[in-house]
Amino acid sequence: MRPQILVVDDEPGVRKALDRGLRAKGMDVTVAADGPTALRLARTGSFDAVLLDIMIPGLSGYRVLQELRSAGVTTPVLLVSAKDGEVDQADGLDLGADGYVVKPFSFVVLLAQLRAVLRRTAAGSTREPIRLGPLTVDRGARAVRYDDVDVPLSPREYALLVALASRAGTVWTKQELLTEVWGDEQAATRNVVEVYVGYLRRKLTAAGADGLVRTVRGQGYRLGGAP
Repeated sequence: MRPQILVVDDEPGVRKALDRGLRAKGMDVTVAADGPTALRLARTGSFDAVLLDIMIPGLSGYRVLQELRSAGVTTPVLLVSAKDGEVDQADGLDLGADGYVVKPFSFVVLLAQLRAVLRRTAAGSTREPIRLGPLTVDRGARAVRYDDVDVPLSPREYALLVALASRAGTVWTKQELLTEVWGDEQAATRNVVEVYVGYLRRKLTAAGADGLVRTVRGQGYRLGGAP
C-alpha cells in the first residue's frame, strides 16, 4: 500500500510542490494549512508520516507535536522550519520529533529523511487496532477485517473508516468528515463525502457488514448503533 503522508505548511506553493513531488514518488498526500486542522487529521493515526512546519497559524508545529505525543499518537513526524539553530532542533526532538528539516531544503534530502523514518516504522507499529465486534481496523498493518473476511479499501476509504471507527456511535457531520479525511484540499466538497461513504458501504456489505455505516438524517453519519 502507498505510504500516507500528511503535509502541513501555511505556504500554498510549498504544499503544492510537496504534494506533486511526493505523489510522483509513489505516496498519497493530504495537505493542511494550519495547526488545528493538522492536529485533527494526525490524531486519527491513519498516516504513515507527517511533514510538519513549525510556523503555522492556529497552533504552532511544536504545539501540534506536543498534543499528538500527549495523546499517544506515535506517527513519525518530521519538523520543517526556517530556524536552523541547535536549540530549535533540540526542542523539536525533545518533544518527540523523528527528524528536523531546515528551509530552504533540498527535496532530495527531505525525501531521504522521509523514507528513512518510513523504513524504521515499516517492521511494525505501536498503534493499537480498533476492534468493534467482528470489525477489526489494524492501523499498524493498514488492514481491515470483518469476521474472517478481508475488506480491501482504497486509502481514502480506509481513512474514512478510521475516522468513523475512532468515535464509534458518534455522529460525524459531512463537514467534519471532509476536514478529517480530506484536510485542506480545496477541490474537495461535501458531496465527495457522500460518494466515499457509498464506496465504503458497498465494500463492507460485500464482507457481510451490511448497515454498519448508518445515515443520521439531517446530521451526518455514524458507525454502528441502533438503526
